[in-house]
Amino acid sequence: MNIVDQLKESGIVAVIRGATKETIVPIGEALSRGGVKALEITLETPNALRVIEHATTTLGDKAIVGAGTVLDPETASPAIMAGSQFVFSPTVNVDTIKITKRYGVLSIPGALTPTEILTAYEHGADLIKVFPASAFGPRYLKDVHGPLPHIPLMPTGGLDLDNVGEYIKAGAVAAGIGSSLVNTKKAMDDAYFAELEHKAAQFVQAVQEARV
Repeated sequence: MNIVDQLKESGIVAVIRGATKETIVPIGEALSRGGVKALEITLETPNALRVIEHATTTLGDKAIVGAGTVLDPETASPAIMAGSQFVFSPTVNVDTIKITKRYGVLSIPGALTPTEILTAYEHGADLIKVFPASAFGPRYLKDVHGPLPHIPLMPTGGLDLDNVGEYIKAGAVAAGIGSSLVNTKKAMDDAYFAELEHKAAQFVQAVQEARV
């Protein structure tokens, strides 16, 4: 199964901000036990490249690890060298898409308007992160998907357990979930990891139920 199919299977990408080299593995393991197999480690995280490298080498086949908040090709290159299997961007930067594809890594740029979405896809993006999704809601995703049914869309920004199913029903192939899933400001102890596993399972279940 390729990485795109793996992302689609669980339907959830955990957007992780503020994890450390010490906490990323237990976070990833808890998410994996709950069924969330894709971790986006954002590059504004201190020592993000070291965190990505450690997660990639330690988690193995338990999770797909990628980089988030990648603004340009100069940032994409070291993230890929650190082991990122996918690259998320908040905007459409054609050069970032090109260098990501050059190294055989999944490219997921952020776009909002139909023009931005189509432009990103035509330049080689594998999935399009519709961001910020909360600005217009699930109905907007459905409306965009009407004339562009061949482009896989993944809403991110403002999604939670209450609305993720609506986005899936509107045509999303997966969803990016941030602090409503992983909150690194909480105490990283066994109780939190048990809570995280449970919450991950709830998100995966919500996606599966919406796909029926």
